Amino acid sequence: MAAAAARPTDPAPHVPVLLGPLLAAVAPVAGLWVDGTFGAGGYARGLLEAGADRVIGIDRDPSVFRMAQSWAGAYGDRLTLAQGTFSELDRIAGGPVDGVVLDLGVSSMQLDQAERGFSFQKDGPLDMRMGDEGPTAADLVNTATEVEIADILFHYGEERAARRIARAIVAARPFSRTLQLAAVIERCLPRQKPGQSHPATRSFQAIRIAVNDEFGQLAEGLAAAERALKPGGRLAVVTFHSLEDRIVKRFFQLRSGAQGQGSRHAPERAQVEPAFRMITRRAVAPDEAELATNPRARSAKLRVGQRTDAPAAEAPRAALGLPKPALKDHR
Repeated sequence: MAAAAARPTDPAPHVPVLLGPLLAAVAPVAGLWVDGTFGAGGYARGLLEAGADRVIGIDRDPSVFRMAQSWAGAYGDRLTLAQGTFSELDRIAGGPVDGVVLDLGVSSMQLDQAERGFSFQKDGPLDMRMGDEGPTAADLVNTATEVEIADILFHYGEERAARRIARAIVAARPFSRTLQLAAVIERCLPRQKPGQSHPATRSFQAIRIAVNDEFGQLAEGLAAAERALKPGGRLAVVTFHSLEDRIVKRFFQLRSGAQGQGSRHAPERAQVEPAFRMITRRAVAPDEAELATNPRARSAKLRVGQRTDAPAAEAPRAALGLPKPALKDHR
């Protein structure tokens, strides 16, 4: 186990969702790890404190590295930060690694920053980019066709009123502010009842996913992790909604040989040497204690697999169940 570094001085470091169960599932923690979604640095810190010799923290958002300056130096050369996407983590790591952690979706830190444009409850520019490059959410909703917008809302947000909302968006555009868009969506749906999510939740999720190509990045990131991991290395993925979890679940099924043979009338599938052995037989959810301290964790799920010595190979995208809206590239 690596020698413990001096602990950062900030009194209340960010504690990410399912950190305890994740560290328990991948124990013992040692060697080189990649935190492919660095964010506030909670998983990277947890790994370093648990015994990782070194962690490479990757994020497409350059602002997270500026925010980490107050504490990252306490870990010295045990923590390396790199701007990029986790779909290129094997290239950024530069060699075999002992573990990879991916925390999917938008972070609470980004949601809380009105200027990032992720929140439908705070007024800000309609941006939603996780990085600082490419078209914004405003570019997408102001230029996509009604059919394209409806497809995005339905396939990426599972929004049943997708066509009605898309029609209203096209009629009301151009948009430049988050609350402007949220108000149009809200008028298309029944009034919010106590305990229900905000009417714009699914639509904002869908637009954010499209702007950042999150499902394409996820498919590429899982493949990159498989390429990067040493035999015996662990891949831990935390998801926050059913579409993400379905992709991760299918990836592990396909790459661990647990997908079954399907119908007896269908052609027999070729047997592929498993690239992963599952550590978590089912998805791990937060316990009551964690939910009491962090209600945002209620939809989180953790899946962990251990790399075998089988050659790396790509899981077909069609088999991963990626949603396929019929849209042009507005990114």
